[in-house]
Amino acid sequence: MTKEVYLRIKGRVQGIGFRYWAIKKAEEIGNISGWVTNAADGSVEIMMRGPEKQLDDMILACHKGPLLSRVDKVEFVVGRVSSFLPPIEDGVFKRV
Repeated sequence: MTKEVYLRIKGRVQGIGFRYWAIKKAEEIGNISGWVTNAADGSVEIMMRGPEKQLDDMILACHKGPLLSRVDKVEFVVGRVSSFLPPIEDGVFKRV
């Protein structure tokens, strides 16, 4: 079953390659579409869609993050926060 998840990852997650890592991790896991962006509050936001198993794998990976990161908290954001957020393009996981 295809699902959609919006995450906010807090900690030391900006300036250390988290977005690049997220793109590579999504490609490695496979079958995940979405985007990753830095938020103004210092967190990283990820909106993604895909099969439940692949999303679970990506969420677990986000709890650890790349080598230089320190993930303090992974929050699930319910619904879209803003209509200004870009849509998810099928087959694409990118930085915005």
